[in-house]
Amino acid sequence: MASAQERLLLLSLLIFFMISAASSHGAIYKPPLVPSLTDRFNRVAVNQGYSEFFGHSNIRLLNNGSNADLILNKSSGSGLVSRNKYHHGFFNAAIKLPSGFTSGVVIAFYLSNADLFPHNHDEIDIELLGHEKRRDWVLQTNIYGNGSVHTGREEKLYLWFDPTQEFHQYSILWNSHHIVFLVDNVPVREFAYNSAISGVYPSKPMSVYATIWDASEWATHGGKYPVNYQYAPYVVSLGEMEMEGCVWQQPKDSSSSAAASCSRSGLSSFDPVEGEEFAKLSQEQINGLEWARKKLMFYSYCKDTSRYKVLPPECKPS
Repeated sequence: MASAQERLLLLSLLIFFMISAASSHGAIYKPPLVPSLTDRFNRVAVNQGYSEFFGHSNIRLLNNGSNADLILNKSSGSGLVSRNKYHHGFFNAAIKLPSGFTSGVVIAFYLSNADLFPHNHDEIDIELLGHEKRRDWVLQTNIYGNGSVHTGREEKLYLWFDPTQEFHQYSILWNSHHIVFLVDNVPVREFAYNSAISGVYPSKPMSVYATIWDASEWATHGGKYPVNYQYAPYVVSLGEMEMEGCVWQQPKDSSSSAAASCSRSGLSSFDPVEGEEFAKLSQEQINGLEWARKKLMFYSYCKDTSRYKVLPPECKPS
């Protein structure tokens, strides 16, 4: 029969391993309470708001088209693209990520207009990166404006939960004041507009994309840790899609400028996220943002002086 000292030692070891297991996904962290943006906008079924982008055989529509699974296997990845293009808006997807060894696998939920503006496109990215060491997923956000692809504006964070166990909300708020990335309604990054960055601030209409693909060469140190297809198929599940924004109408005159024309239910010039309440973060949202960046962020381009001898203007203290 174990002595009291041995029982205490066993209990201590059990607590240690429980904390270690939890901390591998940041589960010991609990975010501050924040208001819910995802409850304020309407959801759209996948088959109503999106079309196939690529990988036809690797796209599964579920629940009468409300949800979808995107699959990556040795033959192909897969992706969806929104039926409309937007100039500002709120965009959300509930996402459940594949589990297991996911090095080289990338799931992206993003806005882009590379199809319309191949030489000066805009992009706002949420990228979920499979990780080769921790076997955790990493959240990367990025922004390109007016073709500024030579300047990466990446930031990386660990998540405070296991994203493979259930659905979590990943959101982008984009208007003329700022771009905000949110996870479960907690802001994890704010990219504020100012005159110094007006030339690289995303300003042209964009489509919304959701994709899964093999990024071995890009995401794993030049292919050092490629996708291991012994663990395939990799399946990402999507639902609770939200796309509320200024819908862009293609000008009838092909010589017209690409200025946005907005509509919703027959109303023109309607932008649901341009009001004063969306112009800046609330104090609760600021608290959540500061918490996420302090606890979970481990890379920011603004601190990468080896990459940028002269930091981009938004990185300099005001």
